[in-house]
Amino acid sequence: MPIKVFFNDSCKVCRLEINHYKKISNSDLEWVDITNNKEAQLITSKTPSELLRRLHVIEDGKVVSGAGAFLVIWSKIPRYNILYKILKIKPLFFIFHYVYEFVAYFLFLKNKDQLKNM
Repeated sequence: MPIKVFFNDSCKVCRLEINHYKKISNSDLEWVDITNNKEAQLITSKTPSELLRRLHVIEDGKVVSGAGAFLVIWSKIPRYNILYKILKIKPLFFIFHYVYEFVAYFLFLKNKDQLKNM
């Protein structure tokens, strides 16, 4: 069963990064745009704001958000496996988590007008 990746295709930065991953990944990852997608809200049990705020994946029936979601994606893409192995180390993951949250917050602020349509 593929891992579902929930991303915001309306965000230019998000779309650019996800399109890169789509090109180099295999069928282990299924890409789901959250834009105007009520089913994404039901599947993840996340509010529109939560979906817009962070990247989410569902792996083995569990929703993983934020920096952890990137680790799941990178673990499935051979080109990014080394990044996965490095950033899953606890002290490095701690730093990665907070850097991700900082960047994601500003992307959220930039794209929060989408909430009116969700």
